[in-house]
Amino acid sequence: MKFSPLSLALLVPVALARADVGRVFAAPATPAQGAPSVVGSLGEVTFALAAVLAAVFVAAWLLRRVRGFGGVARGALDVIADLPLGPKERAVLVRVGKTQLLIGVAPGRVTTLHVLAEPLDAAAPLAQAGVTRPSFHALLMKSLGKS
Repeated sequence: MKFSPLSLALLVPVALARADVGRVFAAPATPAQGAPSVVGSLGEVTFALAAVLAAVFVAAWLLRRVRGFGGVARGALDVIADLPLGPKERAVLVRVGKTQLLIGVAPGRVTTLHVLAEPLDAAAPLAQAGVTRPSFHALLMKSLGKS
């Protein structure tokens, strides 16, 4: 007769329980040493939680430090401006070194739309037109009708 590993795993505890027939209701052979301390158990759980949280923070810190290793130098890639074109699409002006690129970003796709021959200053159009953006406070007061 062949037994599967699952059936053997289920039968072994039954066989061990039958070996202890002399004991009543599987009572322990020796009396318990005493109830575990609530403070001790709480301390163990707190220490384990603190150790796990510390490990997570250390891993996050290491990943942040290692991510820059061997990559592009800091400041070599900047997003100058972005403009939403739809719910998931946008046009982004990116500076790579001294070159500026206009790229289109959509879910699952990034396309170069234009490589600018002359770099643009993102703040120049507003400064030249003399237009200042209203503050959040001013917009909120206007929307509430308190201006």
